[in-house]
Amino acid sequence: MTSLSPRTMALYAATGSACLLAGAYVFQALGYAPCQMCFWQRYPHAIAALIGVVIVAIPSRLLIGLGALAAFTTSAIGAFHAGVEQKWWDGPASCSGDSSGLLGLSGQDLLATDVLDKVVMCDEISWAFAELSMPAWNAVFSALLCAVWLIALRRS
Repeated sequence: MTSLSPRTMALYAATGSACLLAGAYVFQALGYAPCQMCFWQRYPHAIAALIGVVIVAIPSRLLIGLGALAAFTTSAIGAFHAGVEQKWWDGPASCSGDSSGLLGLSGQDLLATDVLDKVVMCDEISWAFAELSMPAWNAVFSALLCAVWLIALRRS
């Protein structure tokens, strides 16, 4: 049995990030509005997916390492966010706790129609499966993707 090439593994990991990102948008379309920290978790997935596109044309050990870093980053943010939801530690004042971080927003900002119809707090669980919230699942799956990136890096 032949093993996968580093480039192929990196492409699988990048595709995994693209799928997790797409899944986040599907949940959003189903009515699960994202909080500020949810958006933070999306950026590294987008970066990892873009790295995969570049690796198609330019296979590079540096790009594989950056893909691993992106996957690790979103996993860490997801784990932190899950801890905020469980009240293990405090989250950003702007989206958790007593909502005092919202005091800096103007009435126009709060009433804008071009944003989601409600402010979503980072310390509230909006959906869970098997007692793990979306950020927790993101942390788990992203850690697995990070492992794939690291194996690809080791093989390159």
